[in-house]
Amino acid sequence: MPHAPTALDVLLDLLDLERIERDIFRGESRSALVPRVFGGQVAAQALVAAGRTVPEDRPAHSLHAYFLRPGDPGAPIVYTVDRIRDGRSFTTRRVVAVQHGQPIFHLSASFQTYEEGLDHQAALPAAPDPESLPTPAEMLPRHLPRAVADRLIEARAAVDLRYADVPPWGSVGEPREPRSQVWFRTNGKLADDPLLHVVLATYVSDMTLLDSVLLAHGRGGWAVGDVVGASLDHAMWFHRPFRADEWLLYDQESPTASGGRGLGQARIYTQDGRLAISVIQEGVVRVPRD
Repeated sequence: MPHAPTALDVLLDLLDLERIERDIFRGESRSALVPRVFGGQVAAQALVAAGRTVPEDRPAHSLHAYFLRPGDPGAPIVYTVDRIRDGRSFTTRRVVAVQHGQPIFHLSASFQTYEEGLDHQAALPAAPDPESLPTPAEMLPRHLPRAVADRLIEARAAVDLRYADVPPWGSVGEPREPRSQVWFRTNGKLADDPLLHVVLATYVSDMTLLDSVLLAHGRGGWAVGDVVGASLDHAMWFHRPFRADEWLLYDQESPTASGGRGLGQARIYTQDGRLAISVIQEGVVRVPRD
């Protein structure tokens, strides 16, 4: 008797786009915590589309993206890939995601053949062991109403994401240092395809990056309704190979917030201390009017 699909199976199926033309792909969506498509899903699907037009020996080394309009979770998303450049070492792709005849997301991604070169990195920051931290099912009900906690657990069920400290919604009204750490890995093993691991890290990277903005002001975010927010743009640089099904430390901070926007920047490390990814995101962070 076949086993019921796991949450990770469902996510991987969501990211497995349908090719409808040489450089045109179609993806489905699922309901998110807010009435729009989760930004990490769109970014991950766009990277899948770009990667499927690139030789396998050229892994992704960077992406730069803009969120243009809220996505409709009830409608498919069409991804059109523009083959900007195929050089001797680098390949560049541009992807536009369209719904209802309008672009909702734009991504530029660059891929590079492997080569030797200079090598240095920032050191792994101090962080608790991930296995010592509470699981989402243990931690979230401590800080959120049961119904809200259950929705968040379900939405993130494909990922084991553990906060090193109290999340923003657990310390409302208590401003603190604008830094946040989470450990994450997929809830299940992944195939050895390097693009798949980059795509999964891209998906997760949009979940918590603006938490540090909230921490600086003692705000809890969507879960308690004391801010209105949305991702505006997102950039990632992939420095070293990693596996998204093994523990990764997401070390995040916010250097500034102003003008209704907040900036988050982060580094993602493997558990053995290799700097794998750098991330920067700006988002709308507004206090609702009475």
